[in-house]
Amino acid sequence: MSAEQSIRPFLAELERQGALTRIDKVVDPCFEVSAFLSAADAGPALIFERVLGSNLRIAGNLLTGRERIAAALGIDVGEILPRIRESIRAPLPPVEVAAAPVQAVVVADSPLAALPVPRFFERERRPYITAGAIVARDPASGRGNLSFARLAILDGNSALIGIAPNHHLALFARRAAAAGRTLDIAVIIGAHPAIQLAACLYLGVGDDEMECAGRLLGEPVRMARARTVDLAVPAEAELVLEGRIDANHLVEEGPVSEYHGMYEEYGPGYLTTFSALTRREDAILQVIEPGYHREHIYLGALPIAAGLFDAAAAAAPNVRDLAVTEAGAGRTDVVIQLAAPLPGQARRLMSAVFAAASIVKRVTVVDEDIDPWDAVAVDWARTNRMRLERDLWLIPDADAVRSEPMEQAGRVTKIGFDATAKPDDRAAGNERALPPAAARETVKQWFCGHLPPDRRRWLK
Repeated sequence: MSAEQSIRPFLAELERQGALTRIDKVVDPCFEVSAFLSAADAGPALIFERVLGSNLRIAGNLLTGRERIAAALGIDVGEILPRIRESIRAPLPPVEVAAAPVQAVVVADSPLAALPVPRFFERERRPYITAGAIVARDPASGRGNLSFARLAILDGNSALIGIAPNHHLALFARRAAAAGRTLDIAVIIGAHPAIQLAACLYLGVGDDEMECAGRLLGEPVRMARARTVDLAVPAEAELVLEGRIDANHLVEEGPVSEYHGMYEEYGPGYLTTFSALTRREDAILQVIEPGYHREHIYLGALPIAAGLFDAAAAAAPNVRDLAVTEAGAGRTDVVIQLAAPLPGQARRLMSAVFAAASIVKRVTVVDEDIDPWDAVAVDWARTNRMRLERDLWLIPDADAVRSEPMEQAGRVTKIGFDATAKPDDRAAGNERALPPAAARETVKQWFCGHLPPDRRRWLK
């Protein structure tokens, strides 16, 4: 058997690198866990060794940027988008196994009461499971689905599940309800980061993200039959909650944090009732700090970027890279890197991205010498390579998603920036003052030979 398909190898590697901190004080899951994670947002992963009222540990702040995600996949940062795109083009189906560490302990009586689920933010009414990747099947086709959704704890057996109406899990729950049935689900916590990343992909109905997870892992996901629902689950996760969504039974949610860092009120969610918790003997409850925090941002940003790259490349084959930025919470702000742009390409790319993802409200197109993931470099291009009367494109009354803070009646103004150098502009807007390329490359290779990788991230 190859490497374990859980969060454990990655946690061990982070600790080896000095990028993990163990919290040995007793921590209250009501707000205190969240306060720790928020304070450590750009810092180390955390393991809470002593959680008030529970013998389980909590881990969080794992996948807080491109470097962490690349490390979890065992690749370089520049390989992330190509690897995600490959996982969509060449998925790898899971395999079923008999032995499942995640089923070492089975709790059937009040399964949610056995978990120290944190309460995160002041105005939210309930504790939330935030790192639960949900396995389900389309009632119409039987094809699998893997996605994230928030679960607000109601009592020891039930929760409210909050899902955007257009997400496939919501569609499947409504299909089941229309047929007079509930929808079987399994909530997976603490699976390998590749499985978590795959759960954030935007695929078509009938495309199973668990198969993409296999390609990201480089081997099939090992799955075991669930105990009380008709599904298979990753055998080496930390915990699994087995239950059923009843889309005919609505529960009011109240204020909930959203990716932009503020609260939204979406109305009611669906009732979900749980029949079992299965877990490892020494299970770790993984949590993701929601709202405008880095792990929540980058788990969305990279799968979205991979999908938008294909949409952009279809409009312009000279696209070299694409970023979905931290400033836009990994959702709303896109930067496209273009090699040798042709007249009209920048605006064509903006149109393609806006059409592909209605959540996006700002698109910037830059030249190949600008790193689209470098916010300062992108702003430099907007400042020095744009004539605003020519290169700024306002799109009033555009479609907006329900989470857009500035939307009114489902509409918002969107904006595009053509920050590419133009041949007819002054040379000051085109030519960078730099040492010769050969000298720069020689010096870069010297640093690469004398500094370990974690100490040369600033190299360009």
